[in-house]
Amino acid sequence: MLRLSLQVVRTTGCRLFAARTQGFHTTQALTPLGQAALTRSFGTAAKPNIYEKYLEEIELRKTEGLAPLPIDGAELLNQLIVQIKDVSNVHREESLNFFIYNAFPGTTSAAGVKSAFLKEIILGTSVVAEITPTYAFELLSHMKGGPSVDVLLDLALGEEDAAISQQAADVLKTQVFLYEADTARLEASFKGGNKFAKEIIESYAQAEFFTKLPEVDEVVEVVTYVAGIGDISTDLLSPGGDAHSRSDRELHGKCMFEHNTEMQAELLALQQLHPNKSVMLIAEKGTMGVGSSRMSGVNNVALWTGKQASPYVPFINIAPVVAGTNGISPIFLTTVDVTGGIGLNLMNWQKEKDAEGNQVLDKNGDPALEEVYSIATGTCLTINTKTKKLMKGTEELSDIAAAFTKQKMEFMKAGGSYAIVFGKKLQTFAAKALGIEIPPVYAPSQEISIEGQGLTAVEKIFNRNAVGITPGKMLHAGSDVRVTVNIVGSQDTTGLMTSQELESMAATVISPIVDGAYQSGCHTASVWDIKAQENIPRLMKFMNDFGLITARDPLGKYHAMTDVIHKVLNDLTIDDWAIIIGGDSHTRMSKGVAFGADSGTVALALATGEATMPIPDSVKVTFKGEMQEYMDFRDVVHATQAQMLEKFSGENVFQGRIIEVHLGTLLADKAFTFTDWTAEMKAKASICISEDDTLIESLEIAKSRIQIMINKGMENKGIVLQGLIDRADDRIEEIRSGARPPLAPSPNAKYFAEFEVDLDMIAQPMIADPDVNNEDVSKRYTHDTIRALDHYGGNKKVDLGFIGSCMVHKGDLQIVAQMLRNLEEVNGTVEFNAPLIVAAPTYNIVDELKAEGDWDVLQKYSGFEFDDDVPKNTPRKEYENMMYLERPGCNLCMGNQEKAEKGDTVMATSTRLFKGRVVADSDRKKGESLLASTPVVVLSSVLGRTPTMEEYSRAVKGINLTKFLPPKKKLTSS
Repeated sequence: MLRLSLQVVRTTGCRLFAARTQGFHTTQALTPLGQAALTRSFGTAAKPNIYEKYLEEIELRKTEGLAPLPIDGAELLNQLIVQIKDVSNVHREESLNFFIYNAFPGTTSAAGVKSAFLKEIILGTSVVAEITPTYAFELLSHMKGGPSVDVLLDLALGEEDAAISQQAADVLKTQVFLYEADTARLEASFKGGNKFAKEIIESYAQAEFFTKLPEVDEVVEVVTYVAGIGDISTDLLSPGGDAHSRSDRELHGKCMFEHNTEMQAELLALQQLHPNKSVMLIAEKGTMGVGSSRMSGVNNVALWTGKQASPYVPFINIAPVVAGTNGISPIFLTTVDVTGGIGLNLMNWQKEKDAEGNQVLDKNGDPALEEVYSIATGTCLTINTKTKKLMKGTEELSDIAAAFTKQKMEFMKAGGSYAIVFGKKLQTFAAKALGIEIPPVYAPSQEISIEGQGLTAVEKIFNRNAVGITPGKMLHAGSDVRVTVNIVGSQDTTGLMTSQELESMAATVISPIVDGAYQSGCHTASVWDIKAQENIPRLMKFMNDFGLITARDPLGKYHAMTDVIHKVLNDLTIDDWAIIIGGDSHTRMSKGVAFGADSGTVALALATGEATMPIPDSVKVTFKGEMQEYMDFRDVVHATQAQMLEKFSGENVFQGRIIEVHLGTLLADKAFTFTDWTAEMKAKASICISEDDTLIESLEIAKSRIQIMINKGMENKGIVLQGLIDRADDRIEEIRSGARPPLAPSPNAKYFAEFEVDLDMIAQPMIADPDVNNEDVSKRYTHDTIRALDHYGGNKKVDLGFIGSCMVHKGDLQIVAQMLRNLEEVNGTVEFNAPLIVAAPTYNIVDELKAEGDWDVLQKYSGFEFDDDVPKNTPRKEYENMMYLERPGCNLCMGNQEKAEKGDTVMATSTRLFKGRVVADSDRKKGESLLASTPVVVLSSVLGRTPTMEEYSRAVKGINLTKFLPPKKKLTSS
């Protein structure tokens, strides 16, 4: 059997691919194709010598140690077929290799061409000596739906050759990625008396596509690799600056550990020492996978340490093993499930107690830790999936049952969670077609219902959106629930991966269940460089064709809208009982419940209109007291985290749970500042409980902004945006009439914990500090170090200020204008002693500020203003001491395009303070990004240092800061 000329370095279950392209024939001198060529999609435009171009690109990739780029375009596949059919063609052998081993499956145009040619081979109309009809069926079985299923259905349901029909039926029995059109064909043939259709449907009813798979290995031998001390961000596994290469999985794999080749070499050396063990990647004394919801992070881990999913699909690996002392972050754990991997909570450090059982504190006053067992790099351990124990030899180290629930074991057996989701839907269809009860194959969903106990807000939402639960049964936290999804968001640096996932799922159109979906352009808004110009237009076209509202018009008719995705999704959410799935960890709307997700989970929600997860526990957060007049709501957000950690002795009770925050009186735009930050609190999600009038006003604002999108020409063929306005009108009427009051928990709901924030205790601006020089490395870059302004004594140098990201709203930009006016009034002029970058999150805000006059003030003091007619095409590397008005979007907060100068101390309103995210280290000092309110950032940029409390109080006097008044009554409903 022919193989693509790829060297497979296999150690410790690893599949790390390196190019070995000897034997490829080139007939002309090679020319550099540039970085953009590494991520282009072949076959999208007619090229006279496309195969020669492909060979050129192969040679270019060889210089980077890369194998040939997998093919997803029809034109190149067609050319390969021409060369395969010509037995004397000099390129025939490598063409066969590329055809068999290097074409993407699913619904790509290449998959369509490949499926059609395999059908010809099976029917005998084309003959290829190396691909027998039986082998052609095997290749079809690895193509995951779409055109391959079309071909298999044609062959199975045809009446020309019973032997071919039987072979096709046998392959179909192994497939799960079927959609309504496919099952409708099957059902029609079944009702028409086709015996093979009956056979297939009977197999589906028994879920033989799952039951006939090999069982999960009882023993998994691992060797540990400590990838970092403390929390490990997904930026370490898949840096934001490499977002452009995520859809080229092999190229993107080179950025693992932020391009640290020493760490990569250490990992390879471990694999060579332990060729029969899997490498377990560990966050020592921390949580694995915090931060952004990047499927590319787990893809990179799988590429380096996992197993190849199919011999015919390159660079798609599964079954990684990851772990953390404090477990895996909820978002990252979802991606582990997608890949059928293992994620462990090691609990190998615990709080130290003295002889009397009291907590021992370290010299900083924090709880001291003691090691329970060692997981130092190179430690050989055994994971027993049957006993659910982590072992070292015969010694039991830890109970790891949470990683091996029945559902997670199914994900591992099936090679990932997608196959289970689609398999259950397929079994349900088949049982219904046969008129039988669904046979008990999959682990039954756990249904926890506690008599007499009320429902938290998230429990109410999940019960309302649940699919397939026992009728009349009210479910509580811990129940496994399949729910319908109302709103879906895809962002631009993960969107290409989402489109690939949709193609691999054989999906071609958005599920009709979804109320609305949006593809953003905010993560690539700052710099319209060659990478963005290559990738973003085709992403927008794909998503627009799929049925999403897109930030950029594929036809170029409406003005590009680079608004921050979370702000748009917050407006598109027109029901406080909605479930939202978005391709970013800050998908945390202040209406409904929103879950940040990886690109695959986003694709699943778009394709099926559903998501599956346990109902999380909730922590109830309420407020008492009154805000000081000189405090901003951002300070309340940070203080909530600080007061919570103090109350619970350093334990983060928010982690992995829903924060049900009773803000009541705060409009959705401003409330989002709190719900957004719950990602930094490591919460699973958050829910904002609002009063009637507040919710109605928020919905009216959302309607007006959706109407602006319609006026700009962003409505699609499905009339989605107008449909959302109509639903908002219906929801407002329900609230006013009392037919369906605003979402609120039951009076007798049960919480994991309840916590009351004391506003009276917040006497100074509160700053989240990365604490980059903490002697305990595990306590750096955690978002848990919250310090009052006077900690810095008015003398900490600030090199750059940044006001932007999803954390700010229109009021923040108004604060900037008001402060600049005041400073000029007092000093006669405004001089910046550090650069100040200002990026409004949305164009709506810019337009409103222009109409109201505040933008004129910002322009007056700025030295640079974005120009959409001439967008920047290179990132800024140096900054002058002036104000920059940047294009709406993520800007510095994302860190994938522009960053502060290395080693800078940044004061920012953004969300992330991870190492290297906004600012990298330099030889002279560590880069650090401190997070604070807008007035603190403005004043720090003017002064070039942190202000004193006296300077701050004087500067904000008379300024309309974002205020919050706790609701006067308890927000509950029966």
